[in-house]
Amino acid sequence: MRVRPGSGRTHVGGLYEGPHGPALIVAVGAPAVDGKATEAVRRALADALGVKAAAVTLKIGATSRDKVFTVTGDVDRVVAGLRDGSS
Repeated sequence: MRVRPGSGRTHVGGLYEGPHGPALIVAVGAPAVDGKATEAVRRALADALGVKAAAVTLKIGATSRDKVFTVTGDVDRVVAGLRDGSS
């Protein structure tokens, strides 16, 4: 996913055509300092997917705007909807 820290509001949705392929965009109000944005993204993603925050784990990208999270549960359809703007 592509993270946009310091946004005016938290929003999960949209498509980012990044160097590693298409990614979901997550905007959060938290600054990119001391892991605050990463934690805000984890919680926003969990909320958008309808899972507990504990089900979302950062896998790659602790200090990058491009991150990979793993999510426990069947959320493929919800992620596709968020990415493509159909939910």
